[in-house]
Parts: sequence; C-alpha cells; structure tokens
Amino acid sequence: MGKIDSLLKHFSQNNQLPIRIVSPGFGHLSEEDAAPYQRTNRLPYYFFLFVVDGNTQHGVDLEKFDVGNHELLFSLPHQMQQLPAATHGTDYYKLGFDEECLSRLPKQYPFLLNPLHQHKISFKAAPATRLKAIFEILLDLLATPDTEPELILAHLNSLLTEINTAYFFEQQKPADDKLSKFIGFKVFVENNLTDHPAISQIAEKLALSTDSLYQIVKQYSGLSPKAFITNRLILEARRRLHYGEPSSVKTLAFELGFNDPDYFSRLFKKATGKTVAGFFRDLS
Repeated sequence: MGKIDSLLKHFSQNNQLPIRIVSPGFGHLSEEDAAPYQRTNRLPYYFFLFVVDGNTQHGVDLEKFDVGNHELLFSLPHQMQQLPAATHGTDYYKLGFDEECLSRLPKQYPFLLNPLHQHKISFKAAPATRLKAIFEILLDLLATPDTEPELILAHLNSLLTEINTAYFFEQQKPADDKLSKFIGFKVFVENNLTDHPAISQIAEKLALSTDSLYQIVKQYSGLSPKAFITNRLILEARRRLHYGEPSSVKTLAFELGFNDPDYFSRLFKKATGKTVAGFFRDLS
C-alpha cells in the first residue's frame, strides 16, 4: 500500500495552505516525484475528481465507481483510494486539501460526512458550468505559490457550497433536524468506533430516545444503529486486511476493540461469507 501522508506537505501549490489541483495540462508530478505514490493509498486528506469530459473508473474503499461527464467523485481522509491505470478523460480536475484548509473556511459542509453514503454526484448543466469555472479560478490562483490564502479559501468555500447543494438536491435540506442528528450519529461512531459505544450512550449524547435514534438511522442508512456500527467495524477490518500488513485474527480483533476474537470471527464471516483467514487467503 502506498503512503501519501506527505504529498500535500511536499507538493502543495501554495506556500501557506496544504492544497493541490491537477488538470490535463497542469499540476502533474514528474515520474520521479510520483514514483513513491502507488495507485492504492489510504488518504490523509479530502480528494475530489470532477470529470468535465470523458470517463474513468475510480475506487473508494472496496467499491468501484464509473465517473463520466459532469460527475464528481469525492473521498474522505482515512478512506482507501484506488487510482485508475488510465487517464481521467480529456477534461477533468483533481483537488486535494486537508483539515487545515477546512478549519479556515467560514462554515461546515454536511456532505463531507457523506451521510447518504454516495461518493458520486451528478451535476446538471448550469451547476456543472459554475463548478468548472470555480475549479478554473482555483487552478489560476494555485499557479502562483505566493497567492494570498484568503483568495483561495474564498473560492474553495464556493466550490464546497456548490457540491453540498448538489449532494442534497433530492433529499431534505441538511439543516433538517433528523438529518443533522444522523450526521451527529455518524460523527460519534467515527470518533468512537473501536470503543464500541452503546446505542443508549449515543442516543443520550444526541439528546434522543433510543427509539428516535433507531428511526433516524434506519431512515438514512437502511440499517439499525447496531447494524450500522457492526458494518462500519467490518469495513475497517476488510480495509486493514486488504491494504495493511498481515496480522492474526486475535490481533486484528483487539485492534478493532473486540475482547473476544471468536465473536469477531463470527461477525466477520456473517458479514462477508468468509472467515478472516479465508478472506486474506483469497486476497493473496
């Protein structure tokens, strides 16, 4: 698995912000600089691919996505990214930035928590044109490393606002209280995943009854809160088996917060149809 923790640090296009943009004619690393960064990596930053013209296939975690005209794919820190062997089409933009940039923006963007679990967004003609224009302005600003960061951040805010609007276009507004509670649930689970938080604990944290929490999580994910947490733990196990170093079932179980490796093994087999050893053997 490639390690790209230092990519933005070493190859940022601004002297004061960890941010980088790439298009067909701009921003590509030389073969020598790109050599350490393999096609499969665990992301330490936010990544966006917007295809203006053409098509490509891109992997996020263990899913493959076909991305075509006026479609945007995004992935989040700590997710696994699998880059395509071919190019991203004839016209595209790739953008990466980390939490430092996000912390300097004036508001939150709920889509970055991916509450609807959709990594790909399709844009109608008018918003696609606006999105391309914003990417082009960002490219122009990042062509000069000493550009004032506030100019970059202003347009990054516009970009994320456009994407956030498109993400929730056919759903309730992200300000809706139920959706806000579901986002809060996802954040709590991510921050406390290996602690295996009790459903009653999460409900109390969100000022909800356990029944209300169940209804909200079921509405937006199709799963009960317990099943959602279990699926997230199994996904993390699959990530570590797929992209990490080999480890024993016992070690993997303890790393994920399971005190009983046999129970973890049963959960893994129920979710994947394979034992941990069988899953790893098939990968090999």
